[in-house]
Amino acid sequence: MSTSTPGATPYYFVPQPSRHPAMAAFGLLCVIFGAAQWINGSGLGEYLMFFGFLWLFGVLFQWFRQAIGESESGVYGHKVDISFRWSMSWFIFSEVMFFGAFFTALWWMRSHSVPHLGSLDNAVLWPDFKAVWPTVAPGTTASPADIIEPFQVMTPFWLPTINTALLLSSGVTVTIAHHALREGHRGRTIAFMWMTVLLGATFVGVQGYEYFHAYHELNLKLSSGAYGSTFFMLTGFHGFHVIVGMLMLLFITLRLMKGHFTPERHFGFEGAAWYWHFVDVVWLGLYTLVYWL
Repeated sequence: MSTSTPGATPYYFVPQPSRHPAMAAFGLLCVIFGAAQWINGSGLGEYLMFFGFLWLFGVLFQWFRQAIGESESGVYGHKVDISFRWSMSWFIFSEVMFFGAFFTALWWMRSHSVPHLGSLDNAVLWPDFKAVWPTVAPGTTASPADIIEPFQVMTPFWLPTINTALLLSSGVTVTIAHHALREGHRGRTIAFMWMTVLLGATFVGVQGYEYFHAYHELNLKLSSGAYGSTFFMLTGFHGFHVIVGMLMLLFITLRLMKGHFTPERHFGFEGAAWYWHFVDVVWLGLYTLVYWL
């Protein structure tokens, strides 16, 4: 649907009614319902959840392919470009609030909850508890019912520091790729984008090894008190966002190899780069507050 003459870029492109939102919602319903059934011991829950993921990925593939086709056909004008920029900005803002909630939970436990448990008001209920962070130290009682096994904390050396160097390097490479694209050097853009994707994949691999090390050598688990839960919630969700950002950059790189984007029109690239820089900034805060303090 368009308000301009045929063959010209419309003032504002309005797509036809689409089946994709309803089909994606059905896939998400299968994922959520299947996961709930799996947790509660249903044998079919696991298969329903994986079916939902496959269905959702299939719908997203078709949806993205249609959007890419519309973009490459020239129907996205200046007004649509502005809408995309605002949409991506609000999406990243929602992600800032998402991680802000978890960082606030970490601060609240360290500054309020744990000190309150060690105050005189709770001395009768938990006389052996000492208000220290992390909630494990020589001579302290981390669990009155002995349901939390002893564990060691994760230090910044060396895996988290290596991952910091990887993410910061990836931020540099994606910036170089952006400047190369704006200057019309497509080959250089593609090369630095593949470097960015490789750095992101290496980050995920190092974090996977870090989790293996935490579980098997430090006995640090999601159930290891307040420290374990916040550690894995923060690092786990950030790792998930790294995977999402890496996939975004991968698809953008494949589109670059197909000849998509121009020095003047490449918001798909810019949106993925914005997201990747956001992931870098969140990691710097996480690296400081979780591993160092």
